[in-house]
Amino acid sequence: MKKITITLLLFVTCFTMFAQENPGNNEVKINMSNLIGFKWLDLGYEHILNEESTIGANILFSLDNGSEGLDEYRTFSLTPYYRHFFSNKYAEGFFVEAFTMIHSGEEEIYTGIGGTYVDEKYTDLAVGVSVGAKWVSDRGFVAEIYAGIGRDMLDQSDLEVVGRGGLSIGYRF
Repeated sequence: MKKITITLLLFVTCFTMFAQENPGNNEVKINMSNLIGFKWLDLGYEHILNEESTIGANILFSLDNGSEGLDEYRTFSLTPYYRHFFSNKYAEGFFVEAFTMIHSGEEEIYTGIGGTYVDEKYTDLAVGVSVGAKWVSDRGFVAEIYAGIGRDMLDQSDLEVVGRGGLSIGYRF
């Protein structure tokens, strides 16, 4: 809980610093599909570089270490990304994204001795791509949908591939 509180404070601090610098070029978002489907708090910040390029980062925390499903072992990730948009609208429409993901978690390892399993922590780095689309209302409401896949590079866990995606809502300011 302490990690979540500190992260939220840093997130709000960044939000207010950038809001004063370039109004209309910043976005904050929450990935609702990760929250509902996996009990992950996945917050994002995105900065618009120009009409067709943005950079951003997502930070994800597991709210329920016992949940099972896709990528069930991940408990934390930090995902910086670069997006390029293919639209006539300002940083909106279809996009392709390149990302890196530092992620950590806990997985069960079979020891083979007496048929027991041991929980082992890991931290790994993935590199990947995503595709998606973003819509922005006249008043700054943002909705986006995206999906991507990345490959773990450090072989620190049994996971070889990580997924990235969801349905996010937020606000452009």
